[in-house]
Amino acid sequence: MNPDDIFTKKYKPRLTERKVYTPIETFMLAFQTLGVVYGDLGTSPLYVLPSVVGLKDVEEDDFLGVLSLILWTLTAIPLIKYVFIVLQADDNGEGGTFALYSYLCRHINFKSKLTIQGTRLESDASMRYYTEESAIKSKTKKFIEESKMAQNLLTFVVLLGTSMVIGDGALTPATSVLSALAGIQAISPKVTTGYIVLISVVLLLALFLFQRCGTSRVGFTFSPIMFIWFTSNVIIGAYNIANHNPTVLKAWSPYYIIKFFQRRGTTAWELLGAVFLCTTGAEAMFADLGHFNKRSIQLAFTCFVYPSLVLCYAGEVAYLTKHPDHISTAFYSSIPKPVYWPMFVVSTLAAIVASQAMISATYSIVKQSLSLGCFPRVNIKHTSSKHEGQIYCSEVNYVIMVICIALVLIFKQGVEIGNAYGVAVVWVMIITTCLVALVMLVIWDTNILIILGFFVPFIIIEGAFVSSLLNKIPQGGWVPFVIAAFFLVIMVSWTSGRSRKAAFDADRQLSLAELNNMLSCSDLHRPKGICIFCTDLVNGIPPIVRHYLQSTNSLREITIIVTIRTLPIKTVLPEERLDVEKLGTNGVYRCLIQFGYKDRQCLNEDDVVAAIVEKLCGISENPEEAEKLKQALQKGVIFVAGRTILKSKKSNGLLSHILIDYFYRFFQKNSRSAISSLQIPPGRFIQVGMQYEI
Repeated sequence: MNPDDIFTKKYKPRLTERKVYTPIETFMLAFQTLGVVYGDLGTSPLYVLPSVVGLKDVEEDDFLGVLSLILWTLTAIPLIKYVFIVLQADDNGEGGTFALYSYLCRHINFKSKLTIQGTRLESDASMRYYTEESAIKSKTKKFIEESKMAQNLLTFVVLLGTSMVIGDGALTPATSVLSALAGIQAISPKVTTGYIVLISVVLLLALFLFQRCGTSRVGFTFSPIMFIWFTSNVIIGAYNIANHNPTVLKAWSPYYIIKFFQRRGTTAWELLGAVFLCTTGAEAMFADLGHFNKRSIQLAFTCFVYPSLVLCYAGEVAYLTKHPDHISTAFYSSIPKPVYWPMFVVSTLAAIVASQAMISATYSIVKQSLSLGCFPRVNIKHTSSKHEGQIYCSEVNYVIMVICIALVLIFKQGVEIGNAYGVAVVWVMIITTCLVALVMLVIWDTNILIILGFFVPFIIIEGAFVSSLLNKIPQGGWVPFVIAAFFLVIMVSWTSGRSRKAAFDADRQLSLAELNNMLSCSDLHRPKGICIFCTDLVNGIPPIVRHYLQSTNSLREITIIVTIRTLPIKTVLPEERLDVEKLGTNGVYRCLIQFGYKDRQCLNEDDVVAAIVEKLCGISENPEEAEKLKQALQKGVIFVAGRTILKSKKSNGLLSHILIDYFYRFFQKNSRSAISSLQIPPGRFIQVGMQYEI
């Protein structure tokens, strides 16, 4: 048997090549993006203009100034920044904060235990290593590699951005659904807020429970709804422009922005936070990239979503120039009465769909952070055999469901949650801007003027929105920081615990000489068969082997130390999945089972062991050794893993005790096993407990 066969069957086609999509496939993926990626961005007209409150004695030029801000914000951030620039910084088809981070990790020698260095596999077709570097690139790279503070800061920023994105997965559904259902109150005052909250909770429960069906089914179910939503907005927007104010599109002129700030001053600046809500969901275009492909996301936005949003906002403003007192219910008031209730139904369904964008993005970013060892091991289920990025995570799904419903029950209105959502989104966007600029400098080796042409304008634009949104912190803007802190504690404590455990194992690993001495003892029992030692230690012999030998005075005649590791690359080729070597002459071997962070890690343990033995036979020095390996396989296999309990030393500070003794140990106890992907039967698995005082 070819040892690569068991992997080749599950990892076709050859993953060094990106799949080339036909025009029809790209079109179908673009259609699916409407229900997964653009739900949130597409439903922002429900709450943007109603959030523009505080204006008195409103004139037509004020509305034109607000519309001009909306149009240029939509053009600058979702269209120019994300569609044309940020999507180019994908990590071999994967997007999001952690994809940018793993992309940087392969080109910068991080000293942090968070990443695995020295990866030079042919599997990673997107890796580019430059022999010639510009002076500024070389200096920047050298500074980051030599500065532990810079590396820690970059890692913290990435974890913060990741936490914010996960928090968005809870804020988006709450904001969208409440804003949509508020339309009932605009037409029927008898409907109380309590009824709106109750209906919202029921709809949100249904949405989160539906996630188990998978992105593909969700996309094909939700995309027709969003297609109807966008098409309806185009028609109604065009009708309002023609019927109320055909000259409203002159707001494309930046002159109206200048005039608006001259007239309104501080008030105009305070309203920037409300205007920024028109971009909510733009980050999903990048974070959800792994679920689709770059071309489909670009096609859907430029040809359909963007024109629809422009006409929708212009139509609302055209209506408001004639009915300025209806600004608090701008979207629903601008709907012609004959189609009001059909549009209410469509808008409510669209609001449910809007939640899908950030929920899907949350799954993707959790999987990436989990693969790089920054998140407790949770169950990742692949829901599509055609698209590797389409996944479902039950634990994360239910956590954000609880948070989302709690937000609805606590705030009961979309305004406060909208404030919180805006604060979260803008910080994620700033982090993305900084990371993409670093990618341009360190990886792409882009001309410094081009980098500044990207970084400076967008950091100024997003900084202006941040300065405005800071005023919203007392009115609900504090919520994303609380949610982010919750997930940040999880990620920091898990990352810290794993790093310290890895350092402890590395310091106390067995030398080959010590292992040979222990195995040469005459009273050591060496039964027939194979023993697989499972460890996180990538290099060397883990201390669990010493502990096992001292405790049992026994070791099978063939012992293989196995480490399953996820590399900071998208995928690993089948022929590079196994990396084996011989340790000494006492029947001890080493094997690395390597995956990319997008690879499925679900394998049959019998097939894996057989593949390892076959690979070892290929490097054996003589037929006798190969025959011994094959006979040992026939005698049976047991798996041994250490159950490590970390305990912080008394001399450590309070923070260390909290992170290690409470948070890390709790997550370790309740997370999935590191070797759960091997599907080992309980009868063949032995767990050896050890306590580390660190």
